[in-house]
Amino acid sequence: MSLDDYRVIFVAVGLVGILLLSIPVLAVVVRLPVGETFSELYLLGSDNMAEDYPFNVTSGVNYLVNVDVNDHLGSSAYYLLYVKFRNETGPLPNDTSGVPSVLPSLYAYRMFLQDGGSGEFALNFSFSGTSFSASQATVGTVTVNGVSSSVDESSAWDTVNSGYYFQLFVELWLYSPASDSFSYNSRFVSLWLKLA
Repeated sequence: MSLDDYRVIFVAVGLVGILLLSIPVLAVVVRLPVGETFSELYLLGSDNMAEDYPFNVTSGVNYLVNVDVNDHLGSSAYYLLYVKFRNETGPLPNDTSGVPSVLPSLYAYRMFLQDGGSGEFALNFSFSGTSFSASQATVGTVTVNGVSSSVDESSAWDTVNSGYYFQLFVELWLYSPASDSFSYNSRFVSLWLKLA
């Protein structure tokens, strides 16, 4: 081997060494694209499992589900969750257009999560002031985590499914520092309830 051959090998090894030593510095300076960023929202039954959800409900009985949120936004997030109640014809949120339901909120819960973090809150609910007629059932008051709200929602008898149906749902809202306000995050979960 000649001196020029050693020089080429020395330069090649030197360049590889410089590249290896500069990778940590490049990782700080050059940001690679991240994957999809999103928030997760889901309901779990009273045992924190995806089962044993209340369905057949009666007036004066307390029911429990757990609402869970996971932050995969790439940064910390401040969430606001609205609990709402509707009959079978009441408006739901429109996830396609990102528009929340116009129904009033019965309960609001706030949580702050770090990126990759998860949070949970227990959602205890009950009904009172219910009445039945031959063709409809009415719920007068819904109590969520000790906060009672007058709803006066009526549901017509469903002849196909033999019952009076209502829906409790939770909308996920996300705080935006740029606008200094919360906006609907196009996520909601719901629970169908058959009033007996």
